[in-house]
Amino acid sequence: MKSPHAWSEYCKLMTPQLVETCTATPAAAGSAGLARALAAALPEWRFRPVLSRGGWYRLGGVVDGDGRRLADDLEAWAAAELAARDGDLGRLADELAEPARFATRLVGRTHYLVAPVGDGNDDFLQLEIEELQEVRGHRLFAGEPASLEELVDPRTGAGSVTAQPLGLPCYVFRRVQHVGAFLARLRAQKPERAGIQRMLDDWARSSAGAASAFCNHWVVATREHLDRYQQPRLSAQAIATAADAAPPFAAPAGSSGLRLQDALTRFDRAAGYPMAWFFHLLTTKAVPQWAAQAVVEDALAGFAYLPQRDVDTVRDWLHAPYSA
Repeated sequence: MKSPHAWSEYCKLMTPQLVETCTATPAAAGSAGLARALAAALPEWRFRPVLSRGGWYRLGGVVDGDGRRLADDLEAWAAAELAARDGDLGRLADELAEPARFATRLVGRTHYLVAPVGDGNDDFLQLEIEELQEVRGHRLFAGEPASLEELVDPRTGAGSVTAQPLGLPCYVFRRVQHVGAFLARLRAQKPERAGIQRMLDDWARSSAGAASAFCNHWVVATREHLDRYQQPRLSAQAIATAADAAPPFAAPAGSSGLRLQDALTRFDRAAGYPMAWFFHLLTTKAVPQWAAQAVVEDALAGFAYLPQRDVDTVRDWLHAPYSA
C-alpha cells in the first residue's frame, strides 16, 4: 500500500501521459471514448466516467468581427490598454470601440473519472478533465462599461450576442489525485474532522459501505488556495454523481412509521444503495433534515426498520450535525 506522499508523487509521474492522451483524444468521442483512450494509455488503472458538470466558463481573448485573434488574454489586454491611457476608461472606449472587437470565452464541462486502487473508501484515483470550446461572446465597449471588470465580463446583456463557436471542443487535462492522499493533507491541516471525512467514516460504518464503494456514487471536489499569509488552505466537498437525478422524497413533513419507511426504501432503491437518503440529506438536500429525527424517534419507539448501525449513524449525526 502506497503512502499518501507516494501516491502524490505517482500522480505527478502519470500527468505527462494523461496530458498527451487528452490532447490526442477528440472530444467528439465522448466520455466513453476518453475512458477507452485512458485504458489504452494506462492499462493498470481502469478509469471510468462517473460525472460531468457544465455551465461554467473562463474568460478568453479578443477577436475582431471576422474572428481574427487580436489577443490571447482578454484581462491582460484590457489592463495594458487601460494603463497606456493612464486609467481613463472613457478614452479607452472612444479609441477602441470601432472597429468592433469581441471578447471570447472558454465554455467548459468538467469530466470526473475514477479508478479504485484499494479497499478503503477514499482509496481511489480521481481524474478531472475539462472539455473546452472557445466561443465569441459580447462586443467590447457596448453599453458604456463603468469599470474594467464590467468591460471584460459584463453581468448584464450589454453588448451580448449569440455565442459563435471559434473552434471544435477539446479535452484538456486538469488534474489527477489520490483522494485519500488529499484528505490526509486536509487532516494534517485541521485537527477536527472535516465534513467530508466524517461522511466517509459514516459511509464505512453504515449499510452503504457494505453494499457499494464510495466512488461509485460520489466524487470529491477539492480546492487548494493560499491564504493572506501565503499558507496553503485545503477544502473538499462531496458531489453525488447522480445529483441532478436524485429521486424524489415522497413523504410529507411530519411523516413517521410505515409511511416514512416506504419513502426511505423507495429513495434508496432508486439511488441504488442503502442509506442513500441519509447521504443525500447531508449533501444534495434532496431529503429534508426532519427525516433523520423521525427515523431515530421511530427506532426509540420500537419500530426499527433500519439496522442498528444505521440508526446509530443517524443518531450520532443528530447529536453533532455536519454537511459534506
